[in-house]
Amino acid sequence: MPGKGQIASGPLLTVSNLTKLFGSFAACNAINLQIEPGEIHALLGENGAGKSTLVKMLFGVLAPTAGEIAWQGEPVRIGSPGDARKLGIGMVFQHFSLFEALTVAENIALSMDRNVSLARVADEASRLSRAYGLPLDPKAHVADLSVGERQRIEIVRALLQNPRLIILDEPTSVLTPQEADRLFETLQKLKAEGRSVLYISHRLEEVQRICDRATVLRHGRVTGACDPRAETPASLARMMVGSDVAPVTPEGTNTKGDVQLEVRDLSVAARTPFAVSLKNVCLKVRAGEVLAIAGVAGNGQSELFDALSGEYPAADDNAVLIRQRPVGTRNINARRLMGAGFVPEERHGHAAVAALSLSDNLVLARNQSDKRAFLGGGFLRIIRQSAVRAATRRISEAMDVRKSGEDPPAGSLSGGNLQKFIVGRELDRQPSVLVVNQPTWGVDAGAASRIRQALVDLAKAGSAVLVISQDLDEIFEVATEIAVISEGRLSDPYPARELSREKIGLLMGGMHARTEGAEAAAHAH
Repeated sequence: MPGKGQIASGPLLTVSNLTKLFGSFAACNAINLQIEPGEIHALLGENGAGKSTLVKMLFGVLAPTAGEIAWQGEPVRIGSPGDARKLGIGMVFQHFSLFEALTVAENIALSMDRNVSLARVADEASRLSRAYGLPLDPKAHVADLSVGERQRIEIVRALLQNPRLIILDEPTSVLTPQEADRLFETLQKLKAEGRSVLYISHRLEEVQRICDRATVLRHGRVTGACDPRAETPASLARMMVGSDVAPVTPEGTNTKGDVQLEVRDLSVAARTPFAVSLKNVCLKVRAGEVLAIAGVAGNGQSELFDALSGEYPAADDNAVLIRQRPVGTRNINARRLMGAGFVPEERHGHAAVAALSLSDNLVLARNQSDKRAFLGGGFLRIIRQSAVRAATRRISEAMDVRKSGEDPPAGSLSGGNLQKFIVGRELDRQPSVLVVNQPTWGVDAGAASRIRQALVDLAKAGSAVLVISQDLDEIFEVATEIAVISEGRLSDPYPARELSREKIGLLMGGMHARTEGAEAAAHAH
């Protein structure tokens, strides 16, 4: 490969008329793309535009139906990720593939040549992590690491393959602003060495900041290319979706109703060695309110959602109240019967069964009271498929869900379109209380705007909405009140208009927890 700072001449990767068909549906349709040595190239598009399908073909996960891939001017067939790595293509997927019980070095060794000793893997990983500003302890267990540190493992693992091209899929979706800044410094080092980066992100401000060129996909076709530094986030979003992205409008009635969701001194012990304990969590959400909970990943967000939804009930019935009724020990179905809705963070396997159709997933998510609308008369009380399909169409149209057929398997939808359907499925019930965990994670600008507006509109209509999110832009767009979770403790809520990003940053770092500890110590004396 080129030496440090030395950039080879001619395109590194050329894609010509690359097409991928799934039945009659063209996920990618005659894609043309060129990546130069030593450039950071953005790949932009809505969810379902074909980005994931394209990079899976480049990395050997999917075989093209037609078209050609050329590497340094020579046609190549990439039949597997192993073939891609041998060429010099590395990829860091959006969803990490790490074993929490293993060390950093052990996780990296799993993808290396079996003849390489663990000690050598640890030494090389340590050297690379220092060289690229991605500090890692090879002996640390993954379970003890933050999400940002886990991503460093994936990047270092890719770098150990000595790639000429690294594909990054939504690399900052789980990072703090400080961690993202460090990643951008690493990418500049890679660029200076003559390596190339294909960068997929829905965060258009960072695309402007670090990318040299951008290719835009829409409906499986290339619809444009640009220098993102000469564009604005609004113009980039317009290129992606084909029209202006509507801003979220939180303005409306400021009237707050009765408390619909209340948590009283909720403490939950960590269920596993890798979980976070919740410590005396208290909160109230009134009708007409959106309470947003900010925090760095891994500080108790999942545990709080599980306690609120009833997936892991609390020991005390009075720890959680829905519409003034104690439900702390009740399961999720009992809470749904009281008018609550829940959208978990993980789309596949948690919010939806990938192999089942959208309509089947809709029926599964409805409690017995809701299902009555889908049941026919008579002794057998069979499900009326026409009613289920009508509801599926209604939800899809309301949330603009893009899909390949009338009622496809959930797993065939892009992540953003499946997320729109899952959120729409809960909104269709018009719940009095809605709890959503990471509502727009990995979702494009147009879909994110639609989901956020739907949450705001639900609150305007008189529901209580609780949003758990790591996206500060999202939080400021939708919230009337903001609280921060850190190390399993929840801060007091603050009116959104009175809270700055700097204050949120301090709270995310545990400032409120340290303050409470100091006060407790003072009282003890």
